[in-house]
Amino acid sequence: MTFRNTLGTLTFSILTSLGLVSVAQAQAQEGKPYEQDFAGIPVKISMVPIPAGEFLMGSPVAEAGRQADEGPQVKVKVEPFWMSATEITHDQFFPFRFDEKDVKPKPDAISRPTAQYIDLTWGMGKEGGFPANSMQPYTAIMYCKWLWKKTGIFYRLPTEAEWEYACRAGSKTAYPTGVQAATLAQFAWYGSNSKDAYHKVGQKKPNAYGLYDMLGNVSEWTMDMYDAKYFEKLAARPESGFIIERTAPRAYHTARGGSFKSKAAELRSADRLAQVEDWNQRDPQVPRSKWWLTDGDFVGFRIVRPVKQPSPEEAEAFFKKMLGQ
Repeated sequence: MTFRNTLGTLTFSILTSLGLVSVAQAQAQEGKPYEQDFAGIPVKISMVPIPAGEFLMGSPVAEAGRQADEGPQVKVKVEPFWMSATEITHDQFFPFRFDEKDVKPKPDAISRPTAQYIDLTWGMGKEGGFPANSMQPYTAIMYCKWLWKKTGIFYRLPTEAEWEYACRAGSKTAYPTGVQAATLAQFAWYGSNSKDAYHKVGQKKPNAYGLYDMLGNVSEWTMDMYDAKYFEKLAARPESGFIIERTAPRAYHTARGGSFKSKAAELRSADRLAQVEDWNQRDPQVPRSKWWLTDGDFVGFRIVRPVKQPSPEEAEAFFKKMLGQ
């Protein structure tokens, strides 16, 4: 399948000459995995290529555990992209969260998260590969903007369509290719084996695309606002880049993949999780924090890099819209 690198060799060359990207990053090739590194910061993000294609999104009416908001199914055309091999970890998140960990050159015009009232990991783990958690979608998107400013490469959250396509990895059944209800524990940390805590990423088997923890561990934010009529709107524009945009100040996003708290049926590829106000019910602020979720310890995120990169102006406009700035 074709895997077009529309960012272009010229852009990479310019960024490299300016010292804004590493050689390894500049050598990222169409259809090949690569590691996003950061000058002076001892962390990397492994990126996995997801090929272009088409798939039937959503679940059939007869699927066990199906919810009404998972259909009707729509055939969606998918553009190629890279996706982080794992959920973003605290180690990968800290250079953005803590200014002192972000070495020069520091990006301009980046707001960093406020301090947490309490440790929102609740003792489940931080350094060493544990997934970053308890953040609002705003925080995850701002992290992507930090990456954009830091590297010159446009990263964002996956759309719902991109997430489900990458999760299925060719499957047309309830679980990803090679996964069955009876073998979920080989691929996921969920209610039956997690001991009510998230775990270090990458300890279970990957899916057929080489993505770890797509099911369970922490649920993953998508770019889309939650909409029960999502599939009706998607049918009018069946493309993987389709996004349900914000229509109200308190609009909530959709998360995917289930978590360490989920039942097996909630780990199905088509299952959708709508953000609700209760995920921040213990937040004493008025208005409540735009950065953190006091009761959303089960939510994290992973990132994608579209092969078709936007222009700098388009990227800035995208973040301005999605962050409500």
